[in-house]
Amino acid sequence: MTRPRLEPDIDALLRGDRATLARAITLVESRRPDHRAAARRLLDAVMPHTGRAVRVGITGVPGVGKSTTIDALGARLTGEGHRVAVLAVDPSSTRTGGSILGDKTRMARLAADSNAFIRPSPASGTLGGVAAKTRETMLLCEAAGFDVILVETVGVGQSETAVADLTDCFLVLALPGAGDELQGIKKGVLELADLIAVNKADGDNAARASAAAAEYRSALHIITPPSALWTPPVVTISGLTGQGLDVLWQKVLDHRARLAAAGELTAKRRAQDAKWMWALVHERMHQRLTHDAALRQRVPAIERAVADGAISPTAGADEIAALLGL
Repeated sequence: MTRPRLEPDIDALLRGDRATLARAITLVESRRPDHRAAARRLLDAVMPHTGRAVRVGITGVPGVGKSTTIDALGARLTGEGHRVAVLAVDPSSTRTGGSILGDKTRMARLAADSNAFIRPSPASGTLGGVAAKTRETMLLCEAAGFDVILVETVGVGQSETAVADLTDCFLVLALPGAGDELQGIKKGVLELADLIAVNKADGDNAARASAAAAEYRSALHIITPPSALWTPPVVTISGLTGQGLDVLWQKVLDHRARLAAAGELTAKRRAQDAKWMWALVHERMHQRLTHDAALRQRVPAIERAVADGAISPTAGADEIAALLGL
């Protein structure tokens, strides 16, 4: 049987061929039924070669310096012999679905690094700031030999915490001047934080960054951490100068070692797999509603009836569920 045109060579992928990896990611991002079947075969084949990487999610308010920090941290890690994959999820326009996809221009060092791979993906309205296929992309990067996966998310929002269900360590970047910043970062995000780093702690900002770090430590005392085994530390860094990045990375490794020794890392990843399965189920249902020709003809009438007050939202939901055979 011949492979679909887009299906990549698995052996080349496992050897770390970058062009093959890019084609594999394009395959798993495709919504064509034949591509989806090929993607499932590909993922099943590479699964035994995944799971060895350090997975870190990085979030923070816009302007906190996520891309600058990732560029500096990633360059340090590749300099130490690591292979680093950056999965950068760009915001998509709610009107056109388009996105800027400018992360490679903001990560100049990693973009030119042969031991780094940057894959920008539009969020396309996906809740949690994580592109619909980020998890599959992460697995493909691991199979290709990347031992550090950094997931940069859109920014702190109501559903941003989805990144915690993809990664081992959830890093929240913050700005100096914690008073207003503490109010700007939602409690739910801090509750999921495994590590907080106050960025831009250089020059005249150094004192303010230290004060902000102290305020974050105080705030964390009244928040239940994600794991009883780990108290989230707060560090100060500068993505611009590289100050504190060694300490930051060591905290990431300390967190991983603590959870792995207690068996919690394995349990966490298994729970994440189950959550992702349900996320894919919900995605498939939504795609059927928006792409099935018969449903697309009937759903707008139900929506209009609800908007006009002719039927209740509950009745509308029941009718749509019936169309789906639920």
